[in-house]
Amino acid sequence: MAALGIVVFALGILIAVALHEAGHFWSARWFGMKATRYFIGFGPTIFAFKRNGVEYGLKALPFGAFVKIVGMTPAEEDIDPETGKPGADDPKAMWRYPVWKRTIVMAAGSITHFALALITLWVLFSFVGIPDVNRANEVPVKVGAVSQCVSKTYVYDPATRTQKACDPSTDPKSPASSLGLQPGDIIVSINNHPIQGNQALRDELKNDVGQTVVVQYKRGTEIRSGEVTIPETKRLKQDTQTPADKVTDADLERAGLLGITVDLKYKDLPVVRYGAVDGVGQTASMTASLVGRTFESLQAIPQRIPNLFSAILGGERDPETPVSVVGASRIGGELFELGDWASLLMLFATLNLFFGIFNLFPLLPMDGGHIAIAWFERVRSFIAARRGRPDPGRVDYYKLAPITLAVIGVLGVFVLLTVTADFVNPITLK
Repeated sequence: MAALGIVVFALGILIAVALHEAGHFWSARWFGMKATRYFIGFGPTIFAFKRNGVEYGLKALPFGAFVKIVGMTPAEEDIDPETGKPGADDPKAMWRYPVWKRTIVMAAGSITHFALALITLWVLFSFVGIPDVNRANEVPVKVGAVSQCVSKTYVYDPATRTQKACDPSTDPKSPASSLGLQPGDIIVSINNHPIQGNQALRDELKNDVGQTVVVQYKRGTEIRSGEVTIPETKRLKQDTQTPADKVTDADLERAGLLGITVDLKYKDLPVVRYGAVDGVGQTASMTASLVGRTFESLQAIPQRIPNLFSAILGGERDPETPVSVVGASRIGGELFELGDWASLLMLFATLNLFFGIFNLFPLLPMDGGHIAIAWFERVRSFIAARRGRPDPGRVDYYKLAPITLAVIGVLGVFVLLTVTADFVNPITLK
């Protein structure tokens, strides 16, 4: 099932990239520019056909798509098979058109990604629905894991960068272990007080410190119960925002613990659907949030590169490290297997926003680089005209080749790192 999910999600990404190139293609044709090729994939051609002077086709390696627009730069020297002349001499060559039209054509790929993200989010909020985190306490408490003991107080562990695990030789045996609780069990009640949600469990255990209580739980269809004494411990207050290594007594509270982790998955929360109209507002709000997080992630990439090297060499993979399309597809496959459609669609929307924003960066070979050069040429020509000087002409792309190759090199190394890490030490939801 996960393998099918990986294939489906990867296919979704390929379709998004193909639509990106279709955005360039359709907008160029709309303005009358000459587009001669549109292919999905790279490498050997599987099949191709011509229609209205355009060659369409599918290639063997499904790693993207490409479109050929004649005269994307004035240095274009492709020979038109129909006229035998350089493509840049064609009156329909892209570089001959007004800068605003070229800008739209070059931005059309990113606009397509943005449209896909908005449509995906609107469908998610309007019809599929998203888990409502505000109703988490309506979900029954399911046992995720059982600890053999409970820590009497909070001790920071530098090795794990979180609370130090309890020591069975010195710390009290956990009530959960004494009861024989197992993952998947559902806590029904404590001392006949119904337990509906994790907050109810926390509150009940806080009142039962030092007392012997009857815990009723459900395993499959069978209701079981047992008596245990709730040991007194110190735990983090629920609303504390203090970093793990800065916790003080002010961040702790007297409490009781069963010694379990609660298995509460995002997809298990009650679902809320907003409808077609209210879904628009929710889409706008989430888009603004995702755009902000995208820029934060881009800024954080340099400091996370060392973690990628560490993960490749066998260290623990930080879930905050960047992932490649391979890693994203793997995560998408796991979400597909879990049936977590909300997270799956959110991931697809997030990737499309990232692709759209990244492609607008003013660096070659990205679309934003071509847009930046087009406007630089326009501003330079305007200034020259105001000063009564001749038009300096087009930017020489050959002189920019070293910068372009440097950008490609950096991106290539980054892709190689993320792909390698995603193969040898992938981020996994499991």
